[in-house]
Amino acid sequence: MKLTLKRENLLKALQTVAGVVEKRQTMPILGNFLFQVSQSFLIVTGSDLEIETRSQTELDQVEGDVFDITLPAQKLLTIVRSLPDGVLVTLDFDEVRCTVKAGRSSFKLSTLPGSDYPHIDLTQAQLSFRLMQGQFKQLIQHCSFSMASQDVRFYLNGMLFDISSSALRLVATDGHRLSTCALEAEFGELTPTQAIVPRKAIMELTKLLVDQDEEIQISLAKNYLTVQFLDTVFTCKLIDGRYPDYRRVIPQNNDVFVQTDRELLKAILQRSAILSNERFKGVRMVLDQNLLTVHAQNSEQDESHEDMAIDYQGEKIEIGFNVSYLLDVINSVKDDCITLSLKDSSSSCLVAAELETMSCQHVIMPMRL
Repeated sequence: MKLTLKRENLLKALQTVAGVVEKRQTMPILGNFLFQVSQSFLIVTGSDLEIETRSQTELDQVEGDVFDITLPAQKLLTIVRSLPDGVLVTLDFDEVRCTVKAGRSSFKLSTLPGSDYPHIDLTQAQLSFRLMQGQFKQLIQHCSFSMASQDVRFYLNGMLFDISSSALRLVATDGHRLSTCALEAEFGELTPTQAIVPRKAIMELTKLLVDQDEEIQISLAKNYLTVQFLDTVFTCKLIDGRYPDYRRVIPQNNDVFVQTDRELLKAILQRSAILSNERFKGVRMVLDQNLLTVHAQNSEQDESHEDMAIDYQGEKIEIGFNVSYLLDVINSVKDDCITLSLKDSSSSCLVAAELETMSCQHVIMPMRL
């Protein structure tokens, strides 16, 4: 088998699937890309048994029968990256090796049989719907920072997809904060379904998604999710667990509203973070008669103190937060003004944001300082 294609096309396909391939694998073949030829297209697959990404690219020339074979991922990607723009790359396969030629350059790589490569079954989808990938990317970006990382409650190390016929809602929490964002749309007759997508899969999806009005198809089966792009198919196994009832976490009776300039509050919190405790990142916020004061202190007894004028006439409230959590939310909100909804010194803070086609809510638990 002999394949010829443009260097740019091959590089794009390899880069699309490379993020899934782990450098250290218990199975050597998982350190390889799977190459398959279908008519005049090359399909490149990367997998770590939990996530599988397939990317399709057009071939300029094909000689030989239909086949599948695997090539060492990191070596091939590094070689193709190093080649000059505009060259044609030829992959010439024999029984155990592949010769990669481009211009005057030639490389020989060992191969492993494609029949040994593991696959995720993509034929058992129970429901599917379509939406614009730009909208899907925004949904993920407004929630992903609240996911847990290496939490013993394994179901928190991912993002909840709450799907109905009229909305797609994503939810993420690490037990100290929660973010949820919903896109209202008509998805047809769907059975209401929930699925937990692993953190690594969410991170890989974020790399694949772009802000453009191109439709993607999302399909769910009992134990996996598939996202189908124009030339790429992304599949991941789901986390088997029961996600906590996020609705109970969202405050319903917060009646103290602090509205302020988003950029000004962000700047104050960034300065306060400099002298906050390195581990807990706590800041104390004090509301009192048209004034918001932000304090920070660390174990070396360094302190910061900054005031800003606000429209507030209620009782004095003193409350502590992780400043990183606050900044994550502020960075996700794009309005000029931001409104913090509070109740008292021991209750959660709620930040709500309305976008063009979606609505988001962020809950931050208070901390003792």
